[in-house]
Amino acid sequence: SLHVVVIPLILVVLVFLHIVALHHVGSNNPDGIEIKKNKDADGIPKDGIPFHPYFTIKDSVVVVGFLWIFCAVVFYAPALNGYFLEAPNFIEANPLKTPEHIAPLWYLTPYYSVLRAIPPLFGSQFPGVLGMFAALGVFFLLPWLDRSPVKSIRYRSPIYKWILGVFVLSFIVLGWLGVQPVTPLYVLMARIFTILYFSFFILMPWFSTLGKTKEVPERVTG
Repeated sequence: SLHVVVIPLILVVLVFLHIVALHHVGSNNPDGIEIKKNKDADGIPKDGIPFHPYFTIKDSVVVVGFLWIFCAVVFYAPALNGYFLEAPNFIEANPLKTPEHIAPLWYLTPYYSVLRAIPPLFGSQFPGVLGMFAALGVFFLLPWLDRSPVKSIRYRSPIYKWILGVFVLSFIVLGWLGVQPVTPLYVLMARIFTILYFSFFILMPWFSTLGKTKEVPERVTG
């Protein structure tokens, strides 16, 4: 089926492409500096770090840690108090009765909240579905939306940091609303925070140029 065969293969391909791109272009750094501008006599970036063994060893530690947590959840706490396997999944199915409240997994609740916040059009929920996928796909437009002269959050203006904080708050609230029952108040709140969510991206070409940024150093500071 799709989620058993196709999606894992797609993820493997994406991981491979990510490693190829990382090896070719290089990874970013906390200062957002292009390290290829500072090279030694051999043409090697002074602040560059070889992909192997640094990244391979570093990522191996993360992989081992993830597998440890993954196995602990799978073998000892598969339900994990409803965060992975919800309690309604253990109730015997009744074809004559629909559960009163159905909520997605916690990591999908912000986008589910966007889906519910957008009203249907001509009896179709397509606008909500489109908004849900747009909430995910808009991140791919960030390289073109962000007009700031600096890349690192360390040197961004206070205005940008405040607006980013509002965006994070809206995302968290949407996640909370996604597990709440549908009521007029919650729907209104979801619509307000959905507007704030998308406003962050729509207005980014404007507010990313506001305020005074800090001076970016010539070399990576660590």
